[in-house]
Amino acid sequence: MTSSPSATAPYRVALVAFPGIRAFDVSVVTEVWGNGRSMPRVPPFELRRVAVDPATAVALPGGLTLTPDRPLAWLTGADLVLVPGMADPATDVPPAVLDALRGAHAAGTPVAALCAGAFVLARAGLLDGRRAVTHWFLADELRARHPAVTVEPDALFVEDSGIWTSAGTAAGIDLCLHLVRTTHGAEAAATIARSMVTAPFRTGTQAQFIEHPTPRADRDADALASVRHHALAHLDAPHTVATLAARAGMSPRSFARHFRATTGTTPLRWLITQRLAAARKLLELTDLPLPEVARRAGFGSEVTMRQHFARHLATSPRDYRTAFRHRAGSSPIAR
Repeated sequence: MTSSPSATAPYRVALVAFPGIRAFDVSVVTEVWGNGRSMPRVPPFELRRVAVDPATAVALPGGLTLTPDRPLAWLTGADLVLVPGMADPATDVPPAVLDALRGAHAAGTPVAALCAGAFVLARAGLLDGRRAVTHWFLADELRARHPAVTVEPDALFVEDSGIWTSAGTAAGIDLCLHLVRTTHGAEAAATIARSMVTAPFRTGTQAQFIEHPTPRADRDADALASVRHHALAHLDAPHTVATLAARAGMSPRSFARHFRATTGTTPLRWLITQRLAAARKLLELTDLPLPEVARRAGFGSEVTMRQHFARHLATSPRDYRTAFRHRAGSSPIAR
């Protein structure tokens, strides 16, 4: 992604508007990057609705309209370009929009599409030879219409060469918060998520939402939710699949199977994700030494924490703290 802006320069986000885009996706982008918001530890954003003709209202499904405020040329100065999903993936997209998206990507600007917005990027040729995702119901159609695209079957969102795509509806929220997190830090994303009354991130894949749970699966899900809550409250404890399974009243094998069916990931991968999130927050907001951050986050040692940061975040804990510490006017909390 592009380098983070200074504390005084607003982060410029372009929402590409054209007839047929979904009002929900527009709302998600507006909630995450809306202008005029003042929240602690969240930097200033400048969100603009760009269109071929900024003087003409854009028709949305359901009888709604969107008023653009900038021409497509504004994309050349944006820090991030977002394409909302479409109610109908076969909707015509103005050629000027496709040209502008190609230009933005060629200039090195991150480009992200929500849900069926992946079809727009595919028409622009930006997904050829790249991995992408869309709503699970539309995955086969995207694959058939654009065989040069490697369509992931069930990811919530993916990135390939500076181009982001997300699965359907709520996964657009996941992607938007992830983009905030990678550019401005975990606490900025968490603050925005709290204002939206949503989770700062979800683990797993679309697969967890496709099958309808049975009554037995519902009971298992309740037990697993209790285990996850306990693990989050005691991240510094040395959890294993066996200890978590015992708390759920299941055998380790059954626990691992039900955990993956419910969350889309394994217990240990879920734990690593939660520990990374906890460590990132501690690095951003405290002066705690790295060994203590590692202990509180449950990594046990600074060496182990450093290995996971390198593997999953492509950085070190020390460099992460330097990059995100006190960003957007945040202040350290007490030891």
